[in-house]
Amino acid sequence: MVKQRHNSQSGLPEIWRRLKKDKAAVISMFVLLAIILVAVLAPLIAPYGYEVQDKKHPMEGSSRAHLLGTDRLGRDILSRLLYGARYSLAMGFIATAISAVLGIILGSVAGYYGGRIDNLIMRFLDIYQGIPMILLTVTLAAVLGPSLRNAIIALGVGFVPGTARLMRASILTVREKEYIEAAKSVNARDAYNIIKHIIPNAIAPVIVSITMGIGNCIMAGAQLSFVGLGVQAPIPEWGAMISDARNYMRGNPTLALYPGICIMLTVLAFNLLGDGLRDAMDPRLKN
Repeated sequence: MVKQRHNSQSGLPEIWRRLKKDKAAVISMFVLLAIILVAVLAPLIAPYGYEVQDKKHPMEGSSRAHLLGTDRLGRDILSRLLYGARYSLAMGFIATAISAVLGIILGSVAGYYGGRIDNLIMRFLDIYQGIPMILLTVTLAAVLGPSLRNAIIALGVGFVPGTARLMRASILTVREKEYIEAAKSVNARDAYNIIKHIIPNAIAPVIVSITMGIGNCIMAGAQLSFVGLGVQAPIPEWGAMISDARNYMRGNPTLALYPGICIMLTVLAFNLLGDGLRDAMDPRLKN
């Protein structure tokens, strides 16, 4: 059995060495780690529960009791932002994981076998991508019903074609390499070749796409929540918080500003980290 794998992609130490040279990517990585840590520790660090109401001080500005003020029901904005990170990140990570698994499977099968199987899968994806992504996710979320779980499913299914096409294109560049031919010559099973040789050597562009895709899913999830098809009240997802604040934009614009800034910083951090990973994993940048 073939043990030696094509070594066109750098190892983790080499990738990390290159990534450290990109200050924007490193800063973005620490920002994301901080956001994830805040999401995990939200019950411990939030001043109040996200449902707790201070009925005496609704729509209050910044104060010692409520650093970022309160919403129309007297709920602490800071606490809801901290808890909201949990749900926004969950939508991004889980939906991206679903689309990545399905896309990698479809792209791997299409790229490895080619021929009729490739044509069948790619024509299906052509039809799939003929529907605007946001329209598809909104339709799926509406059919399944508004909830966090159904929004994640809708987003995961909606982002499959892009991952599948990228995986297929990457596989086409490696499937004719010598180490693949050697594996075939010793009658290695197709599943073994795909899992052990094809995917590991074709996955680098997909990893970059997945990193950026998390930010895109967070953004799309916020859009679903904004139109009422994602997370439902009283859960404080960032998009739902903006939706809840839209009727008070003139009187208290900070209600929408704070969750909007959270979405912007998170998506920007994922995009900058993805750019850094792309440069670090590109073998043409080797010294």
